[in-house]
Amino acid sequence: MTNVIAQVDTLRAMAYNVLYYGDTPPCQAPHSTLHGYLRTIVGYANPDVIGLEKLAAIPAYPGDNSGTAPAGFGDSILRFALNAAYPSRYAACPFTNASGADNISMLFYDQSKLGFSSIISSYANITDFNTYKLYYKAADLASTHDTVFLYVTLNHTNSGSGTSDASIRQDQIDGYMAQLATHFTTLPNMINMGDFNTHNSSEDCYQDLVAPTNAAFRFYDPPFYEGIFTYPADWDNNPSSYAAYLTTSTRLSGSVPNSCGTSGGAKSWYDHMFMSAPIINGTAGIAYVPHSYRSIGNDGDRVGISVNDAPTNTAAPDSVIEAEFQFSNKYPIFARLVVGLPVGVTDVSNESGIHVENPVANNLNLHFNKVATTPLVITCTDMAGKTLLHQLIPAGADNVQVPFIAPKGAYLLQVTGQQVNYHSIITKL
Repeated sequence: MTNVIAQVDTLRAMAYNVLYYGDTPPCQAPHSTLHGYLRTIVGYANPDVIGLEKLAAIPAYPGDNSGTAPAGFGDSILRFALNAAYPSRYAACPFTNASGADNISMLFYDQSKLGFSSIISSYANITDFNTYKLYYKAADLASTHDTVFLYVTLNHTNSGSGTSDASIRQDQIDGYMAQLATHFTTLPNMINMGDFNTHNSSEDCYQDLVAPTNAAFRFYDPPFYEGIFTYPADWDNNPSSYAAYLTTSTRLSGSVPNSCGTSGGAKSWYDHMFMSAPIINGTAGIAYVPHSYRSIGNDGDRVGISVNDAPTNTAAPDSVIEAEFQFSNKYPIFARLVVGLPVGVTDVSNESGIHVENPVANNLNLHFNKVATTPLVITCTDMAGKTLLHQLIPAGADNVQVPFIAPKGAYLLQVTGQQVNYHSIITKL
């Protein structure tokens, strides 16, 4: 048996509102203490791409008075937090602060897997919205000079629950989207992640992302794309329905562990990780791993209580739960991608007539809406390319159940035959 995919890798993305991390004098705790908390969180999450939003503004040049963080604070994050968790692993992209805000966003990446190409788009309105272009360091990059690109936008929109606040958020997202349209005719492999401060899915800025006038610039919010939730969604007024995905706040009290940030426990879902269609469908070499999106440390039982309150939170180790409580009033968000899929191949279940029940328990269940007139081959591999399943399905099949014994995780599924070339990512429970 041969592998379906020659080289497949995973990318783990994390976005985190870090509550003025680096401010001087520090509101929460000494910088060294906060470095330690972030080191613990990153050590657990093991991300390849890290977006930090609401980072205290770092001076961009000598004499820049807009920032409250020490000059070179990004290097301190690398040295004492990120690379302290994983030595020599991470590098930082350049940051901007054309808005002159007191907070910025910074993007960090695993330099063994990814390289920084450029800031492809930048829009300034209260805070800067930068879109970074990263390239994947494929094993044959030196010889082929060809690889896939990942674009990452970091967002931190205006906060507040008033009508004027929502209008400002809409202006920010509209300006950002208009800027994208000057660089692209359709969205490439792009993640748009950060703190959007939206109180429900009906807000104009949210709708401008998931239902834009130009469908070529549509983003997808994974839990809604996967059918976990349906629109319209009001997480502010009905937080219990979205309990495991809430990101604000890790703290019930407004004075414990400090008086910085918001209180009230988990009560809203401000932080999101939107995906472009090529990533959702896997048509350009990178694909979202289904059901991998989550709020790290949120066990779904935190509504109105702190991340470390009773009942015992088992969503992460105790040290991580405590670090989240101490470090920020926000839960970090996380998702996995797979890179190395055949370019131009998509999950076309509606066109091919193939439907796969996903996630998978003990059996792989496939349904063929169009009965195959020729035999088909089902192949399933892990993310390293190792073949775990290779089975011939005779012509005329309409429903097939195949035992699938494998550890929990994500796998690549391929169904091939005459005029059939179906790819998908499945999750084994």
